[in-house]
Amino acid sequence: MIRARNVLGGELKPCSTAPMTGWYRDGCCNTGPGDVGLHLVCAQMTREFLEFSRAMGNDLITPRPEFAFPGLKPGDRWCVCVSRWIEAYEAGCAPLVDLEATHISALEFVDLDVLKEYALDRA
Repeated sequence: MIRARNVLGGELKPCSTAPMTGWYRDGCCNTGPGDVGLHLVCAQMTREFLEFSRAMGNDLITPRPEFAFPGLKPGDRWCVCVSRWIEAYEAGCAPLVDLEATHISALEFVDLDVLKEYALDRA
């Protein structure tokens, strides 16, 4: 089995298992044919981003037990749609990202240097 790669070229690392994230709910920002939203970016939630996402029509705060979704809070990590991350970046409220857990396909939409500016582990 071929393992997915991250934006740094290494093996894709898990984003979060508590809460369990990923399009496939495998803890990783894996993608495939059914992932229309391209949940590629492993982001650490902030209040500002969560409110922005809700205002844009995607409420990540409210629990949805029928979908086994606990609702997110600041500090949680979550695989977000690359387009939503870019919208937040352009609006000045992009959350920090885990580069090792962000899928390499994100580079088709956003430059690595931009992602590095928002890296969780930046110096």
